[in-house]
Amino acid sequence: MNRVWTAIVLAGIGTYAMRASFLVFAHRLADVPPSVQRLLRQIPPAALAAIVVPAFLRPDGELDLWQPRFLAGVVAALIAWRTRNIALTLVVGIGLVMVLEALT
Repeated sequence: MNRVWTAIVLAGIGTYAMRASFLVFAHRLADVPPSVQRLLRQIPPAALAAIVVPAFLRPDGELDLWQPRFLAGVVAALIAWRTRNIALTLVVGIGLVMVLEALT
């Protein structure tokens, strides 16, 4: 067996072992302390922000605060913060992007 196949087999074994370990130790993960629960709740918004914010601030690789998508994102964020209504946030944000891009 050559090096490539050895690497593939070892990677497969390692992946299987990592996934199986969660099944073996699942009983220990059932009781997560409240401080860890609070920390874990922050991961999805942080990951989403890490994906979305660069797309708004640097759409073409350069910082551009006067482009239509950034303005629509700021307005949508304000609406989401004030109303907590997902549907309204989406409608206003997408509508504003469409209007601003049609005007430019």
